[in-house]
Parts: sequence; structure tokens; C-alpha cells
Amino acid sequence: MPDPRIELRQITKEDVGRIHSWLQDEEVAESWFGRYSYGDPAHLGYHPEKMINASDEEFQRTFHNAEHPMYSIYTSEGDHIGEVHIAMEEALGDGQISILIGQKEMWHHRYGTAAMRAILNVAFREFGLYRVWVDIPEYNEAAMHLCTHIGFVHEGTLRKSRPHEGSRFDSVVMGMLATEYAQLSDTEPSETTTTQ
Repeated sequence: MPDPRIELRQITKEDVGRIHSWLQDEEVAESWFGRYSYGDPAHLGYHPEKMINASDEEFQRTFHNAEHPMYSIYTSEGDHIGEVHIAMEEALGDGQISILIGQKEMWHHRYGTAAMRAILNVAFREFGLYRVWVDIPEYNEAAMHLCTHIGFVHEGTLRKSRPHEGSRFDSVVMGMLATEYAQLSDTEPSETTTTQ
């Protein structure tokens, strides 16, 4: 089955409002960055509740950060369904990828896979990174399956790094190198576009 067509767009305040709303859902929050130890939904790129009413200057500064590009994920029909980040260490040619599909009715329909393929293209072809990686809590089996299917390699385990439902869980670090990305031939890229 081919991946659905998506578009990566610059984030708007309306998008941030939807992210904030989606993160009120426990299941959505746990599939993203989880929760801080004090209980609030985590978001490592910005604080959605603050960005909704941020000044234009602050908004521009946050969402045009060369070391942390972020995009909204839109369907080909124009529906906003999620968000994707690359937290880059330019000096190392390295970036951590994070993807959220916030509309739960879109889960398990390959939108996460399409978004991952799109952001890998951005990371390796537009930004010229050498390595990308993801940090997935062990309870997010769907995300681990997605990354394994695309070609990420298990690199290590962070012990008890994720608080979840009153306990602590390991998280798995998976990575992909530019040379591995270039050799991927068993998957067809999704039809995506990136708008600035």
C-alpha cells in the first residue's frame, strides 16, 4: 500500500492551537514527548500554551530557528494532522527527529510513515545531515515498528528514561546514516512537498 500524500508546511498560530488541544488527550501526549516529571504534556520545541498568544517577533524567532526546524503535517486535502521536528547539532551533522500525528483517527493509516519519509528527505537532502536518530519509549510499539520498517537501526537503550502512568520505562535510540538513507531501495518515497 502506498503512503498517503502529505505536505510539510510552516507552522501557524492556528496549528499551534490544534497541537495544544491534541496534547490534552493523554494518549496523544504519550505518543509525542510524554509528560514532564511534574505531569504537564512535554513539548521540546516550544510551549504551545504560550505560543498561541506570542508576539509576532517571538513566534518568528521560535519557528525560524535554523537549529530546530519544525513543520506542520497537512494531508493532500489540506487538513492539519500533526507536527514534525529536527533538533539539529550542525557541528556534528546530527539531528533528532520527532513526529506527532495529533488526529487520532489518522493513526495506523501510514501518515506517520509518510511524514518520516518526508522529514528524512529534508534532513539528508536539504540540510545535508550525516546522521539522524529517534528516541522512542518502549511502550510505543507502533513508532518502533515504523522506524524499523523504514530502515532505522537500534543503537542503544536509555534505561528508565521515560515516566509513564506512574512508572518509569526504557526508551530505545534508533538511528540512520546518510549512506544508509542513500541505499534505501525497498521503499517508495511518499509524494510530499515542503513549503517555507
